[in-house]
Amino acid sequence: VKCKTEFRVEKNDIPGLADTLRIPEIVKCYQGTICGREEALCILLKRFAYPCRYSDLIPTFRRPVPELAMINNKMISLIFYIHGHHLTEWNHQILHPEALETYATAILNKGAALTNCFGFVDGTVRQICRPGKNQRVIYNGHKRVHALKFQSVALPNGIIANLYGPVAEGKMHDAQMLGESGLYNNMRQFAFSRQGEPMCIYGDLAYPLRMHLQAPFR
Repeated sequence: VKCKTEFRVEKNDIPGLADTLRIPEIVKCYQGTICGREEALCILLKRFAYPCRYSDLIPTFRRPVPELAMINNKMISLIFYIHGHHLTEWNHQILHPEALETYATAILNKGAALTNCFGFVDGTVRQICRPGKNQRVIYNGHKRVHALKFQSVALPNGIIANLYGPVAEGKMHDAQMLGESGLYNNMRQFAFSRQGEPMCIYGDLAYPLRMHLQAPFR
């Protein structure tokens, strides 16, 4: 019970999760710190389960803050290197035609007017500290903060199907970010039902109307 509360994973499932994520038996940081894969995975899970400081992890893992930080960052880099393409490219495992139809049906059943919408796209602004250089480039005039931008596509089951970023140009328009991400080109190639009908995502007024992209009435 404590394991599920702390890490949001059952204790018996941790070895299987480590296998699925293809984490090596020994995780080694750049300055020589080594850590077993299950301990390293638990450090990562603890950080993602609930906002906490590294110092809060000391009683559990008996490691100093610098080691905890390096192990956590190493795990993030490792998992993204192995599995990042599932987010940055078209993920056929969850975006195949039958799945797109399932998502569209779920959205339709909630009262949507569209019968072929399988997800929702939007850009998000993540505030950062004011940089020493290129402040004008990073600055977002709409939010009045220095920020990095991201674009994501959310499915009705809560999964992020596609993620693009970070974009260092804080004032970049969402429509421009969509074009640079290559997402729409992928949709033109893959976003179709089993009957060959085009499927679409839904965005706000910042996005143009296209076959695979719908937005509110102007």
